[in-house]
Formats: sequence, structure tokens, C-alpha cells
Amino acid sequence: MSSVLNELVQLLALERIEENLFRGQSQDLGWGTVFGGQVLGQALSAAVQTVPGDRHVHSLHAYFLRPGDVSKPIVYDVDRIRDGGSFATRRVVAIQSGHAIFNVAASFQKEEEGFAHQDPMPDAPPPESVPTEQERARLFVDKLPKMLQARAVADRPFEIRPVGPETDPFHPPPLPASRMVWLRTAARLPDDPALHRYLLAYASDHAFITTALQPHGVTWLTPGMQVASLDHVMWFHRPFRVDEWLLHVMDSPAAHGSRALVRGRIFTRDGLLVAATAQEGLIRRRGVAP
Repeated sequence: MSSVLNELVQLLALERIEENLFRGQSQDLGWGTVFGGQVLGQALSAAVQTVPGDRHVHSLHAYFLRPGDVSKPIVYDVDRIRDGGSFATRRVVAIQSGHAIFNVAASFQKEEEGFAHQDPMPDAPPPESVPTEQERARLFVDKLPKMLQARAVADRPFEIRPVGPETDPFHPPPLPASRMVWLRTAARLPDDPALHRYLLAYASDHAFITTALQPHGVTWLTPGMQVASLDHVMWFHRPFRVDEWLLHVMDSPAAHGSRALVRGRIFTRDGLLVAATAQEGLIRRRGVAP
């Protein structure tokens, strides 16, 4: 396993400090606040550790309440709301400095047989044919803020390959409110279904709400832009491996009042729909006329 991926796996593993209390460390990715995917993945990891091993998360509904401080650990308080014959429900509150910064409700189910259907996977070029995020970033790295330059081209726990044209993030043309991104972990992982699920939860917040910026010809780097996740929803439909290629297909059907909705579908390389995502986020431009 690569060192950066191992660091992420350890970051999401958590320390148990009481029966339903867990502590996780924070990681600074360069913008001073905790990445939403980190607290989402850690909260799901905490919930998983209180659920019988024969039940797997099938849905989660989360709210981001306050920015997380990267210099401090986060405590996760798990409420074992219900354990039924087929389903189990958990509520997790993430706490920093005595304040809730995030909460999530997650539902777990035993494996069952049943009806099956799905949307078809859209056409996409194979992941090997499109450049990685680091390769794209090298074209503009000198224009990035100093604190982000090294991180933009550094090794990452996930290999991420956005589909579509390479555009200048400082002067982007207006584009449709949709994108596709190939992703997988940078190395092979153990055969632990829960690990694959909370790593996908971590990755699902990457470049998600910024899909809603594309029709407006701006990015999160545009002066005056404030971009933040408000909530996050996931449904897990089928087993999958996050160390094999997955395609996150995203679109934004609406934006209004400084908020935007983005939704996504996640497919395996051979076309199985394994998860769905949705998020509302803040997209606000301050001090600069639109």
C-alpha cells in the first residue's frame, strides 16, 4: 500500500475512547479547514464499528454544521438508535472544542436477494486515456497560491482522472453543469467491504459541489468565491471495490439563492451502478460583481 493511502486508511480507522466514543485526527489538505470527505468517512467508520459485521451501510444523510479545525482532533459520538431484524440505524455527531461540527444518520442492512434494475452507464473514455489531476495541475501550478502548489502535484491516496477538456481554472469558459471523474485508490486494499465504503464516502465529496460552478464560468479559485458543502447523501446499491476503477457521473440540476444541488451516480468500469450521491452546497461570490 502506498504511504499516502496508508495514512488515509489510518486516519479513517479512529481510536476508540469509550463504548460509543471515537477520536480521529485531522488532516490539512491546504485550505485550513477539514475536508468534508474526511469527517464524512470518519463518521461512517465510527458507525461501522458499532454495527454487527453482517450488516453493511446502504444509505447515509449528513449535514456539515461548522468548519472543522485541522489543528485539532475530532470526537465522534455514536447513538445506537435501533437494531432490528434486518436493519440497524446509527446517528453520529462529530464534535470539536465542545461544538457539533457535523452529524450523520446511517442505515445498515443484512445482505438480501431481490429485484434488480439500474440506469445504463453513460459513454466515457477509458481511464488510461485521460490525464490525472496532477498532470492537469502542472499546466497551471505556478499560478496557484504558494500553500497549494506542492499539494497540487503531490502523490495522493486516490488516483483521480477527470473526463473532459483541460481548461484554465483561473479563466474557465462556461460549460454544462455536468462532469465525469474516474477514481480508484492508489494501491490495492484489504478485502474489507466497510473499508471500501467509507473510503468511497471520503472520495465522493471531491470536486462534487464545484460541478455547479461550471455554467457560470467560475471556479473555487475565482476571487471572491465561497464554496462549502452543506449536506451530503449517499446510497450504496451493490458491493464494489474502491481500489478498482469507478466512474462518478455528476450533474447540477439547479442553483438559486447562493445554494446549488449536485447529484451523482457511481459505476464500476464494466457498467454496474454501485452507489448514488447528492449534495447541496453554498456557492457565494462576495465583493465581486457576477
